[in-house]
Amino acid sequence: MTMNSLKDVYHDQLQDMWSANKQSLDIVTALGRTAHDKDLSKALIAGANGINDGMEKIAEICNQHGISPDGEHCKGMQGLAAEAKAHVLDADFGSDKVRDAVIVTQYQRMVHYAIAGYGCLVAFANRLDQDGDGAVLQTCLDLTYDGDRTMTALATAGVSQAGNSGSCRG
Repeated sequence: MTMNSLKDVYHDQLQDMWSANKQSLDIVTALGRTAHDKDLSKALIAGANGINDGMEKIAEICNQHGISPDGEHCKGMQGLAAEAKAHVLDADFGSDKVRDAVIVTQYQRMVHYAIAGYGCLVAFANRLDQDGDGAVLQTCLDLTYDGDRTMTALATAGVSQAGNSGSCRG
């Protein structure tokens, strides 16, 4: 597709975000099943539910614009999902707490990608006077930020106490 306008970019990015959500859904669900900490597991299951909800909302917006939500493949999330699989699901750990710390790391990388994507979509929707789209996408963005804050709180409260702690200060 040749992109000649901001509307073209907006449509492309809607499809990209739908693809990113689709790819992250299975891995986040698997991370939720793998997590040892019950609060972490619950947060990941809530995250998977939010991803699914985001996919539905993006699909609705795409349909209103006459485009298919699955018209794009997000290579960025493909890489992040592969990293999460390699670093959590296919890796060996000496303790469940260490695995949980890595789960938080991998999940937050995917969430930060989603925050960037939703943030751009909100901005583009508003610039294109698609206020209804913008409001729906803003809700998705806000919920994604909430998930990120939840993971940070879990890491700070206990998951980060995993194994031998070191210092990043050299």
